[in-house]
Amino acid sequence: MGYCKGGCMIGPSILNADLSRLTEECQRLLDAGADYLHLDVMDGHFVPNLTFGAPVVACLRDKFPGVTFEVHMMVSNPDQWIGDFAKAGADIYTFHIEASSDPAATVQKIKDAGMKPGCGIKPKTEVEPLSTLAPSLDVCLVMTVEPGFGGQKFMSDMMSKVKFLRKNHPDSNIEVDGGLSPATIEQAAKAGANMIVSGSAVVKAPDAAVVITELRNVVKKWRSQ
Repeated sequence: MGYCKGGCMIGPSILNADLSRLTEECQRLLDAGADYLHLDVMDGHFVPNLTFGAPVVACLRDKFPGVTFEVHMMVSNPDQWIGDFAKAGADIYTFHIEASSDPAATVQKIKDAGMKPGCGIKPKTEVEPLSTLAPSLDVCLVMTVEPGFGGQKFMSDMMSKVKFLRKNHPDSNIEVDGGLSPATIEQAAKAGANMIVSGSAVVKAPDAAVVITELRNVVKKWRSQ
């Protein structure tokens, strides 16, 4: 289906894939029904881990010209990298509100660079600042684990933030990231999330298509109510 405002979208996190075979892994996930690819960019400062940068995104863009790439910028200075990732071919640039001294200005810079702006909050951050910014965003991200490492347990107490956003912004894309699987999707979908980032539950599954279909069906069920 690909990216669409307000629709159900499943975005596997490629950080959980076999990075030595990244092109093949991305193709496998797309063939399994992924609507977009979620690319976790970490700088070793904002979060205690280091991943990849714009050159990797540019290489993937050459291989997948029509696929929506969301770069999740877990970096201390998100403004610094906007130009590089726009040039590399990122579609959605999701930064963390905690890392920007002027989130509204960061959003405008992302738009000026030709990308769709997203903004996320860590579990200890209140939801109200994100809600204030939401009308200018394409993606509102609620982290359901502490960002930086995969394989953490889903934090169900973050669902109150998702509910708040859905109530106040009924047409917004609300994304959840961290611990999403067939065992936790019901909570996220019921709260109002429509963009689902799933790492190991999809990427490491014996049949990724089965898991993606299950996640999608649950989200569609709740979005239709």
